[in-house]
Amino acid sequence: MKRILIDSDVILDFVFEREPFVEYSAKILNLCYLEKVSGFITPIIFSNINDMIQKEKSRKDLKSILNDLIQITDVVNFSKNSIREALNSDFNDFEDALQNFSAEQNKIDIIVTRNIKDYKHSNVPVMNPENFLKTFNSI
Repeated sequence: MKRILIDSDVILDFVFEREPFVEYSAKILNLCYLEKVSGFITPIIFSNINDMIQKEKSRKDLKSILNDLIQITDVVNFSKNSIREALNSDFNDFEDALQNFSAEQNKIDIIVTRNIKDYKHSNVPVMNPENFLKTFNSI
C-alpha cells in the first residue's frame, strides 16, 4: 500500500472547499478512509490545520474535523536526526525541510502537496493531488 504524506494545503483545500482543488483533495482523503493508501501527517501539519480552521469554524466543527482527520491518517514524528538534516539542508523553508526529512525517515513513498516547488530538494517523490490521483488510478 502506498504511504503518502498529505501536506496542509491539500487538507485545507478540502475543509474550505477551495475550487478547483477540493475535488482532488476529497478523493485523496477518501482513499485514506477506504484504506487504499496509508495517509500520514506530521504534528506540524496538524497544528497548522488547527490554526487555520479555528479562524473560520466553530470550536465544535474544529474538533469534529480534526477528529475525523486523525481517524483516517497516522502521525509521523520528527527525530533529532531529521531536525539536524532539515537545519543543514538546501530547503528554503525550515518547515518544509522538517516535513521532507520526516517523510524520508518514515519511509513515505510520496509527498502530496500543491507546493511542489517547495520540495525541489526532496529525495522523496513529490506530486500534486491531481497527478497523484492519475498515477494511483493507473496502478
